Amino acid sequence: MNSTPSKDGTTIAYDVYGSGPALIYITGASCYRTFKPIVEDAKIFARSFTVYNYDRRGRGDSGNTLPYSLEREIEDIEAMIDAAGGTAYVYGHSSGAVLALEAALRLGGKVRKVALYDASYVHDEKEKVEYRQLSQTVQKLLDDGKNAEAMRTFLKGIGMPSAFVWLLPLFPGWKKMKALAPTLAYDIALTQDLPPIERAAEVTVPTLIGVGEKSPAGLHDVARQLAKAIPNAKHSQLTGQNHMVSAKKLLPLLSDFFK
Repeated sequence: MNSTPSKDGTTIAYDVYGSGPALIYITGASCYRTFKPIVEDAKIFARSFTVYNYDRRGRGDSGNTLPYSLEREIEDIEAMIDAAGGTAYVYGHSSGAVLALEAALRLGGKVRKVALYDASYVHDEKEKVEYRQLSQTVQKLLDDGKNAEAMRTFLKGIGMPSAFVWLLPLFPGWKKMKALAPTLAYDIALTQDLPPIERAAEVTVPTLIGVGEKSPAGLHDVARQLAKAIPNAKHSQLTGQNHMVSAKKLLPLLSDFFK
């Protein structure tokens, strides 16, 4: 394990895989850097890049200085880019894609190019209301210390199959997932609003907007909105893929775009 301090002093833990151009890998909700699927993804991406796989604040071995804010997470990404040599490609998945877009907007030339997959903003006002209700339910469970129920409720609420969600306690890593349930509030804060179309139009970094063919219709709508707003963005649909995209299927797209 490596670590680096963020601007506010929070320790950010990370691992490095592979060789080649630096790629910062930003994960979504309920993920952490030593989670087996995340490690597998990072090792696949490492076939073409030097991958910086880090624990977002509040997860794994990273610190969790409060209060939380989007700005602190962007400072964490900047710390990772600095650890990678000062410039890097950035790839974000789900709520991590929201952070990747913000990094492109806020960090100037430090972000060479940015790739988003299934950026998980709400796509319309109806979903915004429904998501607010889910947020309130999840927060009440967290306040009551019911981390496991909060995690299951969130995952079902965003469309994960019920059978999969109820089998989660049998999976390796469930104990850690329960421990990081409080960070669901962070992911909800990132994704509870409509895509920032006006601000997205100010992106000057080359941008790839990916979405899975089988991902929810709302995520397709978000991808279209962002692709229309961001100047010269590349919009790509991955055949046969859903929200839990295969790194093997995604790597050729990332390699072609970044390199």
